[in-house]
Amino acid sequence: MELRPLGRTGPQVSAFGLGCMGMSGMYGPADRGESIATLHAALDAGITLLDTGDFYGMGHNELLIAEALQGVARDRFQVSVKFGAQRDPAGNWVGYDARPAAMKTALAYSLQRLRLDHIDIYRPARLDPAVPIEETIGAIADMVKAGYVRRIGLSEVGPATIRRAAAVHPICDLQIEYSLISRGIEAAILPTVRELGIAITAYGVLSRGLISGHWVKDSARAGDFRAHSPRFRGNNLDHNLALVDALRAVADARGVSVAQIAIAWVMAQGKDIIPLIGARRRDRLAEALGARGVELTPDDLAAIERAVPKDAAAGERYAPAQMANLDSERR
Repeated sequence: MELRPLGRTGPQVSAFGLGCMGMSGMYGPADRGESIATLHAALDAGITLLDTGDFYGMGHNELLIAEALQGVARDRFQVSVKFGAQRDPAGNWVGYDARPAAMKTALAYSLQRLRLDHIDIYRPARLDPAVPIEETIGAIADMVKAGYVRRIGLSEVGPATIRRAAAVHPICDLQIEYSLISRGIEAAILPTVRELGIAITAYGVLSRGLISGHWVKDSARAGDFRAHSPRFRGNNLDHNLALVDALRAVADARGVSVAQIAIAWVMAQGKDIIPLIGARRRDRLAEALGARGVELTPDDLAAIERAVPKDAAAGERYAPAQMANLDSERR
């Protein structure tokens, strides 16, 4: 597995990361045994970067990762944790809390659930509009000094917030959605992080399965938030699956899968972009890892662009209430 620097100030990490959210119910029921087997397969393949959030399954995801990591040498992996998203006992989303005291409490609970003495990369899940980013980053910086956190990251914030955060403490990476059909970062966010030496950890590289080549209508099961996602509904879904069909023709011509060519496209956008593969099954992980050997030529990239032009997707990437919480989407 190729290693890449996670920004100018970050550690060396695998060229792919494993996004673990889907192992804790966001996409419907997941199989615990298969999830742990997938985590082990990822480590065996050389993946070092494991991404989670303390609100994934309301702690379930961190406990699952802790179970999978028992007996694994600490220098074989890095854990990236998001905090701040608030949920009620029914699982509803009820806002964000990035106050320094709330951050320290969240960090303490994550360390306990993960059975670790430090978190490799710690980041607020979203910008808390009630708390200046300088206060949040300054408080995490105190946890760096205390040894509980190694590096600080950001998630789904725009250029102005990135600059304000980086003025307080070095930022190693920005976690943000980036795929063939989610290219909003290219205009202002990507130039900003590159200027500052901050890497991108790209989630949603297959747009939550929409451009994986495996999604068909009515695939969402109970508990799968994609059933309410604009891009997966009605005429939007028909339009977006037509884009996938066009991409499939390009993939077939190269003798690879749709998922592999979509991931390869993200990788081709720069060595400072680390795709997070959201696999929760070993077969899907193996398919995604096959993208490592797909070198896209200029002709391939042009064909992909014709099949899926920029801004071609129908529907926003989140429902309106969630879009309103994205500092990265503010113009």
